[in-house]
Amino acid sequence: MKKLVYAFTIASMVLLAWQCAPQKGTVIEGTLSNAQTDMQVFLDLLMIGKASNVLGKTTLDNNGHFALEFPEGLASGVYNLRIGTKRISLVLDGSEKKVNIEGDLNTLQMFDVKISGSASSQSLASVMNGVAQQKLGAQDISKFIDTTSNPTLGAFVAASTLGNSVQFLDIQKKAQQRLDQQSEFAIEYGKYLQQLETQVLAQQADELIRVGQPAPDIRMKNPQGKEFALSELKGKVVLLDFWASWCGPCRRENPNVVQVYQKYKSQGFTVFSVSLDGLDSRSMASINNPQQVEAMMTQSKQKWVDAIAQDGLSWEYHVSDLKKWDSAPAAIYGVRGIPKAFIIDRDGKIAAVGVRGAEQIEAELKRLL
Repeated sequence: MKKLVYAFTIASMVLLAWQCAPQKGTVIEGTLSNAQTDMQVFLDLLMIGKASNVLGKTTLDNNGHFALEFPEGLASGVYNLRIGTKRISLVLDGSEKKVNIEGDLNTLQMFDVKISGSASSQSLASVMNGVAQQKLGAQDISKFIDTTSNPTLGAFVAASTLGNSVQFLDIQKKAQQRLDQQSEFAIEYGKYLQQLETQVLAQQADELIRVGQPAPDIRMKNPQGKEFALSELKGKVVLLDFWASWCGPCRRENPNVVQVYQKYKSQGFTVFSVSLDGLDSRSMASINNPQQVEAMMTQSKQKWVDAIAQDGLSWEYHVSDLKKWDSAPAAIYGVRGIPKAFIIDRDGKIAAVGVRGAEQIEAELKRLL
């Protein structure tokens, strides 16, 4: 009987020790709705500026559940979880044992998920979801970088949200400086920023218009023949936007401009649009018939007017000399490709060059208004 009790006691102690022992390895698991059975799931190690490295893969079961097991654990770093064509990023500090992700596959890339088991990944999802919903801008990202306790998280958020934007290069540099400079992540991020800065310097050397200089005046007529002057808008913050009805990227950018205009027009902001519609000398040289030139010019002007209405460009400042690439304002501002936009401050000086997208424009407006 004593032997039996002794054996039972030893077994209990072993079981208790096993239960109390720290779990080895890391498990990344989750359940996703609206996912197809047998979809492949991958986990990649991410490095800014380098190709990702696949660490493991599995498939979804009938309930949309998956589990990726890493017996040796996962080190501190940034990871990419891919399910089919959708993906979401995770930032781990190296102490995680089990990370759980729950959400809808259709909204996965919006970071509209619940994450447990990783505080940094939870924080990442919150920030990225705020950016996706346009609730957070560049200044919010800068503040996040300053306050997060995980520098890798801050750097990844900076790189993911600010991208190749010239205006926010200083914020990204700040994020990189907070990293352990001996780490591979910091080294690769530093290389990426050096390349970006080189591109910026080359671009600036080619620019006729620089931040801080007075904005050259533009005085030109709208489609109805009314003349507008850019200089008359002094006292307002102005987005000077070069575009054309025939330019696909311009038309895709227009909703961003409309969104920002509607939000800030009551705060002293407006848009001055210069269209590169019409015919340039190269186009006209191939047409020998003056009547055909006139007809094509009329048609081009109408397309400009129609695009203004179709895209909801409700501000009144729409001008053009209808000379396409021979546009006088385009030459003055060194515009060689469109869309191209400049922000002019209340004093009539250039505040930003080459802004694009609602987030970039809005970040500048928050600084200037």
